[in-house]
Amino acid sequence: MAQPKSGIGNVTANTELVEMAMAYSRSRVLCAAARLGVADALRDEVRSVDHLAESCHADADALYRLLRALASIGVTEETTPKHFRLTPFGRPLRRDVAQSAWPAVVFWADLLADSWSLLTDCIRTGKPAAQVRDPNIPSRWSQDPEANSIFRAVMGTAPAEDYAPIAKAWDFSRAKVVADLGGGGGSLILAVLELHPRLRGMLVDLDASIESAKARFADEKLSSQCELIIADLTQSVPAGADVYMLKHVLHGRRDPEAIAILRNCRSVILENGTLLIIEFILPPLVSQADPHLEAHLMSDLNMLAVTGGRERSEHEWRTLLEASGFRLTGVYPVGSDVGIVEARPAEV
Repeated sequence: MAQPKSGIGNVTANTELVEMAMAYSRSRVLCAAARLGVADALRDEVRSVDHLAESCHADADALYRLLRALASIGVTEETTPKHFRLTPFGRPLRRDVAQSAWPAVVFWADLLADSWSLLTDCIRTGKPAAQVRDPNIPSRWSQDPEANSIFRAVMGTAPAEDYAPIAKAWDFSRAKVVADLGGGGGSLILAVLELHPRLRGMLVDLDASIESAKARFADEKLSSQCELIIADLTQSVPAGADVYMLKHVLHGRRDPEAIAILRNCRSVILENGTLLIIEFILPPLVSQADPHLEAHLMSDLNMLAVTGGRERSEHEWRTLLEASGFRLTGVYPVGSDVGIVEARPAEV
């Protein structure tokens, strides 16, 4: 007879449901390692626990226990008693390496996990964590001076080639000017311009995001091909494009806020222009376990807890578009991850 897996406290056999309930443990271990700077202290060397405790401003015994747990999941390796090194798997936890995972680990395991801790109250009330939180208890986001820069480091800074499937899934060949609204670091518009070098682009976002993107667009070719524009989409959308893209922008908004942004798009789009909404598209029915769909539905709950927004089905996108002066004209799947909802101005 198979023996149950051992777990924290060995209180009960770890059925699959209990394992799910305990899944936070890895998240908290990674968060602690990131916040303490363990990977940065290790770098490419073997270090003693005492040395690391001094570098990380941590209790030596408690840090040793963390390092052992990290070794058990492959992030560190104990080479001799109480001496550790960083593994290749753990290397992206360093803040100074290319494509560092440090911002994403802190973003998900700390800043957003804080909102998830209030999920029960969010579901009871239908309100995001910011509105159900005890006003005397500050959020982790408000306590972290790096929170906004961490957000910008996570959103829209992936290599442009990661967005190539989106750029290939819709025919941009007849477009002249493509605007990426709320485009963050510019990965999507770069992917479109690389596939269609005759196009002109517009990257539109808030001041801090545009400032961060400037270095990426600094070379002469890109600076002449893509205009960087500061705008608050809730207030206005710049005119001048015949294709407007919104990738993972509207899922962070409640329906009235999303409609307001879409109406701003409708006010400037050409009568023969196109709006592309790039988002998860939920199915009308969830009838069985589906690990891939699970990620999209967890994102839906993440939006509920963090922003009050939601992931939407095709029917829900159609409803939003019709309320904003658009008509849904097509849905284009991009692999199994996202879909492109195509819309055009409705006849007045």
